[in-house]
Amino acid sequence: MKTSGADRTAARLAAAPGIRRAPTPKLEQYMLARFLDPDTCAALVAMIDANARPSTIADPNGDDAFRTSSTCDLDHRHPVVVAVNDRLHALTGIPREYGEPLQGQRYDVGEEFKAHTDYFDPDGADWDTYCAIPGQRSWTLMIYLNQPGAGGATRFLSTGKLHQPETGKLLAWNNVRPDGTPNPETLHHGMKVRKGRKYIITKWFRERPWPWAEGELG
Repeated sequence: MKTSGADRTAARLAAAPGIRRAPTPKLEQYMLARFLDPDTCAALVAMIDANARPSTIADPNGDDAFRTSSTCDLDHRHPVVVAVNDRLHALTGIPREYGEPLQGQRYDVGEEFKAHTDYFDPDGADWDTYCAIPGQRSWTLMIYLNQPGAGGATRFLSTGKLHQPETGKLLAWNNVRPDGTPNPETLHHGMKVRKGRKYIITKWFRERPWPWAEGELG
């Protein structure tokens, strides 16, 4: 992670105005309310609705109900997406080439993402497919775009902490420890929506540059 600067991201996040750190030694986790304004959130929601597809998982586990949400690969050239990406990279201090394309997710009533981690299993069947070039995921930054009528919290199993959706709220955590090994304490559950819909965007950062095509980042 030394080349991406992700090993310095925790300190950078801790210094951000208004940010709060979760009181646990098990992982580096930070919350920042109103990171995005309602108009930006609404624009991203519209993009997700226009291009949503069924979500998938990297290593199938035989449970067809493990992840039942929809996913949208956001257009990284769209001005709104560019602006959000720039803010996320500025917040973390990680250069743009180390970020994955921004994704959106949508959860309808009854949909969830059961307990999982965002890092890839080094012994998993799809490790080479997803990590041979960019390496492991170092950090996750997730932003709630709305507040559903009920449900949809993100629960971290190691701490028991429930993070409730609030429009524009950012949640950040480290997927790997300072020595670069995966941190299983980041196991989390996108809980079922009970009323309405939940929308989020997710930004993952890698330990090596993402395989962007020449000129894609401007």
